[in-house]
Amino acid sequence: MTATVPTRTAGRTVRRSSPGAARGPRRTGRIRRIGLPYLLLLPALLLELLVHLVPMVIGIVMSFKELTQFYIRDWGAAPWSGLDNYRMSVDFDAPVGKALLHSFFVTVGFTLLSVGLCWLLGTAAAVCMQDTFRGRGLLRALFLLPYALPVYAAVITWVFMFQHDNGLVNHVLHDQLHLTDKPSFWLIGDNSFWALLTVSVWKGWPFAFLIVMAGLQNIPRELYEAAALDGAGMRQQIRRITLPSLRPVNQVLILVLFLWTFNDFNTPYVLFGKAAPEAADLISVHIYQASFVTWNFGTGSAMSVLLLLFLLVVTGGYLLLTSRGRRASHV
Repeated sequence: MTATVPTRTAGRTVRRSSPGAARGPRRTGRIRRIGLPYLLLLPALLLELLVHLVPMVIGIVMSFKELTQFYIRDWGAAPWSGLDNYRMSVDFDAPVGKALLHSFFVTVGFTLLSVGLCWLLGTAAAVCMQDTFRGRGLLRALFLLPYALPVYAAVITWVFMFQHDNGLVNHVLHDQLHLTDKPSFWLIGDNSFWALLTVSVWKGWPFAFLIVMAGLQNIPRELYEAAALDGAGMRQQIRRITLPSLRPVNQVLILVLFLWTFNDFNTPYVLFGKAAPEAADLISVHIYQASFVTWNFGTGSAMSVLLLLFLLVVTGGYLLLTSRGRRASHV
């Protein structure tokens, strides 16, 4: 209860609240309001700790151990190897390091092409969907369909389409369009890289379309109307208005697409199985093979830590460059 202090004013008694007594409940209510969001976030933080951080720490510890199939039952008893696993991974003259370097270059090329095509297709589709026309809602729903489908169901469908004898891709390219001399093998050999790139772009560009379309909603239509009155065409409007306005959105979008694509494991694993072709040997599948196929978990963990360090450096450098560019544009 709030304490009151009786005062006498003009022949009558008025009771006023004591400032010190009212300060206590206010402070308690403020603490509750401030602490409630953190209390609500506590279960998510604990789950994040259990699901991500704890396995990450265990993986780092495993990278310093000589953990093979002989110590799987009691991996804590595996002898310490120090930095031997890291030396083996970065020894590019040895078979293990040379294979890892090849996988790294394949992953970099695949990621750059996939992210670039996803952003280009998503941006073009989002710009085309800005104008109102009949059937726009249906097209938007169809564009988002590859992103909404489960990964395994979508990739398995592509596996059947890439079949050599009765696949839809060879049927269209060879039997109907006559673009190839004979049916191609898409899941083995050099064509496996392009098959993987096709599936990745088909699966990833709707996300870019969704993000860019949301960013376009924040651009005032008055800017385009004023530019049209000044004689600016579609290309000039996109170059002078759309792309500069979408710069903050594109910076985040490209970073997210890069991290997702570089770490993508589900798509190549479902498409090729445990043994990916050399032309499509992404580093995620390569680390899986080094760990679960050859049963050398210490080397696989060291490769995973090196991959984590590389992604941290790239992400930090990218954020630094984009923040500098943002500050320079505001000056």
